[in-house]
Amino acid sequence: MSESDTYLYRREGDYIPRVAAVHDLCGYGKCSLGVAIPVLSAAGCDVCPVPTGLFSSHTAFPGWYMHDTTEMLEDYLGAWEKIGVEIDAVYSGFLGAPEQVDRIRDLYAMYPNALRVVDPVMADHGKVYPTYTPELCAAMAELACGADILTPNLTEAAIILGEEWRGTDISDDEAKRMIDALVAKGAKHVVLKGIQREGETCIRNFVGGADCDTVEVCNEYLPYMLHGTGDLYASCLLAAVMAGRSLAEAVAFAGDFVHDAMIVSAKQPEFKDRGVSFEPLLGKVCGLL
Repeated sequence: MSESDTYLYRREGDYIPRVAAVHDLCGYGKCSLGVAIPVLSAAGCDVCPVPTGLFSSHTAFPGWYMHDTTEMLEDYLGAWEKIGVEIDAVYSGFLGAPEQVDRIRDLYAMYPNALRVVDPVMADHGKVYPTYTPELCAAMAELACGADILTPNLTEAAIILGEEWRGTDISDDEAKRMIDALVAKGAKHVVLKGIQREGETCIRNFVGGADCDTVEVCNEYLPYMLHGTGDLYASCLLAAVMAGRSLAEAVAFAGDFVHDAMIVSAKQPEFKDRGVSFEPLLGKVCGLL
């Protein structure tokens, strides 16, 4: 990958960039805004939240409560426009309704020069999340095709491409094909996450785009799953980009940070329920500056 082609944000002097973080807010079980705000703040960003839903906990817990914020978002963003809020990047994740895609497009229209980062949070391991309807999945797939940086896992990539999920054991050639297909649909740069081959002790992510070759970044595979690692990965990647690092450097940083946070998490009580524990490692994000 050509480093000179993949710097997506130039940090200048003492300027603090502003990021509109379009995610849900979850009361318990660290994910979404609970991850994006501290991580991006540690990278010296002014995080401006746009809450797409309010959750009592993440949806792996029984009896979770959700409040859909769709009806308020048009007025919320209209108020930003009236006071002249400036935004350098629009970072979207979990959405609560198809209409919320229109609000993200409103942000794109308000800030045409802002970096567009789409983490198409809607499915994993071949299963769509419980709050996602076919209409919402279709709307998310449309949004994904306009991203400057798109960060799908294999299930989400298959949904966007209208293909069947083939599991996590795919070849390098198949990963490259999927990235090329996503670029052909309009995404400028794609980070395809979560390739894990049978018998291997590493997890692979691939990054490519219209202006760069596809390359692979590997991390040690840890044999347990944690809620919120995808949000942490995308937030760390954007943190590095907004700190002026290349996309290749950002992908490597995000993979290493999530790996290390998973090790920290495993030392906590009931760690598989509470989500990924990253707080002791935030100094590494500050170190990007």
